[in-house]
Amino acid sequence: MQRSRGLRERCLTLFAGLPRASETGNGNDSRFFMVGLDRAMTTEQTTATITVPEGKIRDYIDGKFRNDTPEEYVRQNIEKRLVGEHGYPKLLIRVEYAIKVGSSNKRVDVALFPENCTDFSQENIKIIIECKKDSVKPSDKKEGVEQLKSYMAASLNCEWGMWTNGQEKEVWRKIKDKDKERFEDYIDIPSFKTDIEDIDRPKRNQQKKAIGDNLLFAFRKCHNVIYANEGMQKQPAFFELLKLIFCKIEDEKNIVEDIQFYVTSKERNNQDGQLTAKKRIAKIFEKVKAKYGQIFATNEVLELSPRTIAGVVGELQKYSLLDTAIDVKGRAYEEIVGSNLRGDRGEFFTPRNVMAMAVKMVNPRPNERVLDSSCGTGGFLVNAMNHVIAQIKERCEKQFGKPEKQWNDFDKQRVRDIISDVAKRNFFGFDINPDLVKATKMNMVMNNDGSGNILRENSLLPPHEWNSDFKETLAKALGVEVTDLTHHSKIGYFDVIITNPPFGSKIPIDDSHILAQYAIAKNSKSMPPEQVFIERCVQLLKPNGRLAIVLPDSILGAPGLIDIRKWLLANTRIVASIDLHQDTFQPFTGVQTSLLVVQKKTEEELREPNANYPIFMAMVEKVGHDKRGNPTPKRDKDGEILYFSKTRVLDNGEIETYEETELDDHTLLVPDIFTKWKKEEGMSW
Repeated sequence: MQRSRGLRERCLTLFAGLPRASETGNGNDSRFFMVGLDRAMTTEQTTATITVPEGKIRDYIDGKFRNDTPEEYVRQNIEKRLVGEHGYPKLLIRVEYAIKVGSSNKRVDVALFPENCTDFSQENIKIIIECKKDSVKPSDKKEGVEQLKSYMAASLNCEWGMWTNGQEKEVWRKIKDKDKERFEDYIDIPSFKTDIEDIDRPKRNQQKKAIGDNLLFAFRKCHNVIYANEGMQKQPAFFELLKLIFCKIEDEKNIVEDIQFYVTSKERNNQDGQLTAKKRIAKIFEKVKAKYGQIFATNEVLELSPRTIAGVVGELQKYSLLDTAIDVKGRAYEEIVGSNLRGDRGEFFTPRNVMAMAVKMVNPRPNERVLDSSCGTGGFLVNAMNHVIAQIKERCEKQFGKPEKQWNDFDKQRVRDIISDVAKRNFFGFDINPDLVKATKMNMVMNNDGSGNILRENSLLPPHEWNSDFKETLAKALGVEVTDLTHHSKIGYFDVIITNPPFGSKIPIDDSHILAQYAIAKNSKSMPPEQVFIERCVQLLKPNGRLAIVLPDSILGAPGLIDIRKWLLANTRIVASIDLHQDTFQPFTGVQTSLLVVQKKTEEELREPNANYPIFMAMVEKVGHDKRGNPTPKRDKDGEILYFSKTRVLDNGEIETYEETELDDHTLLVPDIFTKWKKEEGMSW
């Protein structure tokens, strides 16, 4: 399939070999509703405020153009953290600030001045921050921590300094003892208008929402600390990190007691203190094991050394993972999972923008059962759950008579209980990979606590061969008897399935006993798994249930696969086909894929002859990144990056106006256009 083909050619390719509408008495090709997304992009109502030249980046604080370098990427995230997490006003921050060190002229990356400052001279600097690219180490003689300390020493009233390369971070406090100065290692710099004591043990109402890529930086640093200090391989190191993230979330939920997931700077810097911190976290882990027995064995312990645990806790304690935006923690978590657990069974984790598009298109609701039959790291389920959470919160705002920002702790707990109940009752995930099952459970816990129905099984097996524990757990969650789960014709219990099955000829399904369950496998001795998963997903749906599935384009167009398309038309209504760009799964694979949305026919519809109906179609030519995985922002006609004017409310209540790039991404447009079309077609979901 050539990317240059138009939408009409796409229509003629889809379901190749089957009669088109024009061949069944309608000369208008009414089977296909074609959408040109480029045209939709040009009518988007957003005002561009500035263009940025190629190779430049616009500074978040002062708006100046600077070279787009790895070091600058680190600095921009730190600047956003200073404002969004620490609450410092931009007026108190200076970038590339010139100072005098002895007889030399130097520039500090970021300088912060005290509250109500009117004299922005070197002697009044309160905090200095140095940002480096990730290849520079803290011990570097020229650009490491000693450089930072020399800048602090040269600035009379500078009390705090932070050095970071995005992977590692060191914070130092300058303390004056009579005529001498010494530097003490601290966990973090103080936030605006907060006490030093809050650095060591933040209060619940002072824990911050992570913004930008700062949570990703924190996860990376935690993983690197474990990997470096413990000598573990990547995968065991990752699962030890998971234990501590579970402890962090469990502590956040315990709102009636003071925070226990913390380490003070003094504890972190001596052996006795590190041991004290480990014992404190170990008590939380005992609660975690009792609560999540399906994830952790009763005899599991924290394997990490006290020193390592103190380092990880110190990095995470300032954040509220429960309150951090879904996209921020989802990207951070899935990137760290992907770098450690990416499999070799045709598993290419779905990009977040494609997941979001698929979820919005099938529109799961709070009372519907949702399944991902190949759940991977849980991205589809988390997206679907948060789509449902938005609906729940909207209803609760009406019920409480006040917006979410005005909810008290009791209101928040009521909503959390509702969300937890919905997650436990209605959200399900299957995967054959035990490590991915565990990762998905963590992802669900971090977002909404729906980990109980994430189960390990080869769901392509005949149901009577499913593991007994799997069947018992599934039957209990579905409210049916185990004996009801015995045949592939009697497993249709789900309203919505959203999935990206593993695919590829290198992992064929060639067991005749398995293939015998599937009509599309008739007369086949071997089939790629994605083909078999199509029918299994439809089997798992209730009549009128909805399926959104990512598939290789060959299924929708290759002449040799016409029987699969015939089966789809006979057993489902084809609702939508979204042709994804070949870079969608890059930089991991260039396989061309589509998102197919279908609705399972009822018994009555199965008895009727095939009806002629419209199919929604769109070609996603832009996916927000290139083949190397680098983001592709929107550009003007001259190829320069566009920035867009936006506003947001900061934690301190102030309204901030800022400029931000937007990704050149068609997947953001498809759901709204599809929803409008769906309503016109009389589809109520």
